[in-house]
Amino acid sequence: MEKAVVLLSGGLDSTVCMAVARSKGLEVYPISFNYHQRHSIELESAKKVAAFYNVKKHLIIETNMEAIGGSALTDDKIAVPDGDFDHGAEDIPITYVPARNLIFLSYAMGYAEVIGANQVFIGVNAVDYSGYPDCRPEFIASFQKTANLATKAGTADAHPISIATPLQNLSKKEIVQLGSQLGAPLQFTHSCYKGGAKACGVCDSCKLRLRGFAEAGVVDPVEYENM
Repeated sequence: MEKAVVLLSGGLDSTVCMAVARSKGLEVYPISFNYHQRHSIELESAKKVAAFYNVKKHLIIETNMEAIGGSALTDDKIAVPDGDFDHGAEDIPITYVPARNLIFLSYAMGYAEVIGANQVFIGVNAVDYSGYPDCRPEFIASFQKTANLATKAGTADAHPISIATPLQNLSKKEIVQLGSQLGAPLQFTHSCYKGGAKACGVCDSCKLRLRGFAEAGVVDPVEYENM
């Protein structure tokens, strides 16, 4: 069975991305990151999702992005703001974690080389998202070229590891619908940036998620503090 590495945060998008990889008959190897994020509770969700799919191995990497700071998700001195759908595409919100996907994809590529995976799946999205530059298709295309040059698989072996972004052009509504169709364990997912036992319901991530479920006509199975 062909192998694939899946970046699994424990959130809605990464969980649906995992479901897509499994639906293609791939043997999935999820990789998650404890980067000292405020919402580290999402790692418990990632573990539940990995267990749901009965994976052979769930790799969790420790990498301290709190030391870099500069984001409301890694610096406890910066408050997580309430969601705002009106910010422009050129405005980068304070919840952006500097170079996060650049770092995570680098780890995932190295892991894929070691286990002999041909693909790396990542649930980036450029439709209903928060304006993060490392979620855009331009970034993914550029990283793919760099990875082809930086890895043994892409140079000596002449067999590059491809990056799959099945959610890239889907709205949050369509992501919820796809996850429901594939039987993804949405009840285990955690999307809230504030990191409480219950989702806050007011941060950008919660609002995007709630709107997606509402537009899809699907009941969100997680609990919220503010509804």
